Amino acid sequence: MTKVLESQKVSLKGEIAIPGDKSISHRAVMFGSIAEGKTTVHNFLEGEDCLSTIECFRAMGVEITRTEDVVEINGRGFKGLKEPSQLLDVGNSGTTTRLILGLLAGTDFHSCLIGDDSIAKRPMARVTVPLRLMGAKIDGRENGQYTPLAVRGHALKGITYESPVASAQIKSSILLAGINAEGKTTVKEPHKSRDHTERMLGAFGVEVESDETSASVQGGQTLKGTTVNVPGDISSAAFFLVAGAIVPNSRIRLQNVGLNPTRTGIVDVLDMMNVKYKIETERIENGEPVGDFVVETSDIKGTEIRGDLIPRLIDEIPIIALLATQAEGETIIKDAAELRVKETDRISTVATELNKLGADITPTEDGMIIKGGTPLHGGNVDSHGDHRIGMMLAVASLITSSNVELERAEAISVSYPTFFEHLAKLSR
Repeated sequence: MTKVLESQKVSLKGEIAIPGDKSISHRAVMFGSIAEGKTTVHNFLEGEDCLSTIECFRAMGVEITRTEDVVEINGRGFKGLKEPSQLLDVGNSGTTTRLILGLLAGTDFHSCLIGDDSIAKRPMARVTVPLRLMGAKIDGRENGQYTPLAVRGHALKGITYESPVASAQIKSSILLAGINAEGKTTVKEPHKSRDHTERMLGAFGVEVESDETSASVQGGQTLKGTTVNVPGDISSAAFFLVAGAIVPNSRIRLQNVGLNPTRTGIVDVLDMMNVKYKIETERIENGEPVGDFVVETSDIKGTEIRGDLIPRLIDEIPIIALLATQAEGETIIKDAAELRVKETDRISTVATELNKLGADITPTEDGMIIKGGTPLHGGNVDSHGDHRIGMMLAVASLITSSNVELERAEAISVSYPTFFEHLAKLSR
């Protein structure tokens, strides 16, 4: 689908409630499905990725009902999952693929995962290798590096695994396998990745030991159904945080945004780049910190983003790149090679697509160099089927001198189905 984004000199005013966090919505469905008893999830993200997770667990016999953003799950307990009679289709969701592998590895049945063309290119050895060390029987293309992946459920043993990268998906997959393994399972990381799994397992009654660089679970624990209130996704909020900062004469409020410290690298960047914002009504819900952002047009400064900060904002780098094009001076992003194995090669794609609109971005092996103060013009751009690239380009159109034609705009519905509705609501 091609969407024409008309150039219009508008400011952004008003407030919106950010849709539910994608990472937390995925986990709420997974954990509720393997828990004993009923789980109710409020503010569930109705994006395509999260709906793929629901369909996978329905295929394994879990009763799940959904009314708009409220999901009710009648958990069967881990042992109550049934062998699916069909292929488990994860769609475009890397989170679904990697986390569900950890659960399937310890079942007593056979299953097979497939996905779309994008998923077929994304590396899965990062989870299949440690799961095999636990005793998992997994096979697939190129010795289990790519989907389709066949899993023959098998008894697992706990391990201590030193992950070469800080990745919440790797950590979560291994910990979920560890719950059904014999003994203790520990994952060590070079830096702390997102800790939604550790926090939510605690809410479901599982004891998790964790510190700055490791997390451990003891096998044989049982999850108990609960109520989950999903905070707004800070990765989705980031697009409007940047929009509010770069569109002239703007001031907007973003309600109910998750402030998990493993996800707030974007907030650090706002500080580093001199963006005017404040956080109000901070609170804790289901163990997750939440607050409301107020952001306004800012005089932005270039900076350098690297090191330990990168895992805390890896999904926000496309929109940070757009912010940097409007900054005073140069912005350098390093240590972000992980971007090359996302839905697209986001280093190359960000540079290519923003440069079509007049930006001056030089891709590097592990990041990019962005020249600030570059006015943007219209043009024909492409999301490449990547939801975050699509939203970034849509925000860019707010400051272009002529119309932007966005190819494959439908990709945005993966994580933010109401994105264009919210954009229109704030445009004045």
